[in-house]
Amino acid sequence: MREVDVLIIGGGPAGLAAAVAAKEAGIDNLLVLEREDKPGGILKQCIHNGFGLRMFGEELTGPEYAQRYIDKAEALGVPIQCDTMVLSVTGDRVVTSINPEKGLEQFQAKAIVLAMGCRERPRGALGIPGWRGAGIYSAGTAQRFVNLEGLMPGRKIVILGSGDIGLIMARRMTFEGCEVKACVELMPFSSGLKRNIVQCLDDYGIPLMLNHTVVDIAGRDRVTGVTIAEIDPKTKKPIAGTEQYIECDTLLLSVGLIPENELSTGAGVDISRSTQGPVVDETLATSVEGIFAAGNVLHVHDLVDFVSEEAATAGRTAAEYVKSGAKSGGKRVPVEEGFGVGGCVPQYINLDAVKEPVKFMFRPRDVYKAARICVDVDGEEVLRGKPHMIMAPGEMAELTVDPEVFPSRPDMGKVTVRLEVK
Repeated sequence: MREVDVLIIGGGPAGLAAAVAAKEAGIDNLLVLEREDKPGGILKQCIHNGFGLRMFGEELTGPEYAQRYIDKAEALGVPIQCDTMVLSVTGDRVVTSINPEKGLEQFQAKAIVLAMGCRERPRGALGIPGWRGAGIYSAGTAQRFVNLEGLMPGRKIVILGSGDIGLIMARRMTFEGCEVKACVELMPFSSGLKRNIVQCLDDYGIPLMLNHTVVDIAGRDRVTGVTIAEIDPKTKKPIAGTEQYIECDTLLLSVGLIPENELSTGAGVDISRSTQGPVVDETLATSVEGIFAAGNVLHVHDLVDFVSEEAATAGRTAAEYVKSGAKSGGKRVPVEEGFGVGGCVPQYINLDAVKEPVKFMFRPRDVYKAARICVDVDGEEVLRGKPHMIMAPGEMAELTVDPEVFPSRPDMGKVTVRLEVK
């Protein structure tokens, strides 16, 4: 059993940022466990630019962004053990992993940062009728094939879902000479960033078909086409008579991301139904003593810059937890999602521990114009944000509250984050 002060699970952008922050906070006995052969996570295959504007003030590709943090970690002497699959995490912070060279290992950690990222929702979760022929891939899998392995998944493409990876792959496949027939979206709005809709679809004349979905897949051995249909916005069911057949050899799925929380649940961490990630307070501490969470394992982000900022907070608070030897406690006040707010983080405020400004992050539940983010304490408004011209589910919203707001109300019962729309 090897003892570690801070153990970070995951060597992607969240894990690297947490490790760097913990090391800079004075933790020398720390370790990052990464299941792939190199650190960097999903950024290794994201060769497009658009990363780093917030963190570094310049536009980087995914590998360039990841390398900035890899270089920081190496300069600080942060140990990163790759090719290591974590098998389990217990509530008393015992981590069991396996590595081809080291075999089965166990670590006793004083603090753990969960940074395992997320995975793509598969076809099996959608229930699309049709054969299971070759040519059906998640957008991220296709991205890996093209960008890292030099393989082409197909030539005539239909994309189901308008998440950012799907939008980016529409452009990428077009660059490779493919014909992208359409991007089909169930909802009346895209789930991706507006800039990706413009730069990846509009600039190349690729239609975005809102309120549509795939209702059948043709082709037994290989996809030969898909049938799409318009969706009733109220019932979310296909409208008879609106079916269209599109000839294609490949269907890419960009239908949502799911936080990778099997290890979290195994450790007894409470999971939020709204985010599908751990329930945390403003320090990113989970419901289990000494376990923290950050990045896409906590809630799915739209920008990696947000992931790095959040993970740095988790790394610092994990370091403070270890150095102080204090147990978490005090009065925890729940954060309620009000009108228009979905997937709000944090879910609790620890009144006895609030020292830094509290940042609330969430996704709007719909498209809203001229909306303000408001924070209420027991029904009394304590903060009104500036009006936003437009807010949409594809882009995360945030509002920072001064820490003095909370301790000044020791009898508070709940905090509500809501949108006010004219």
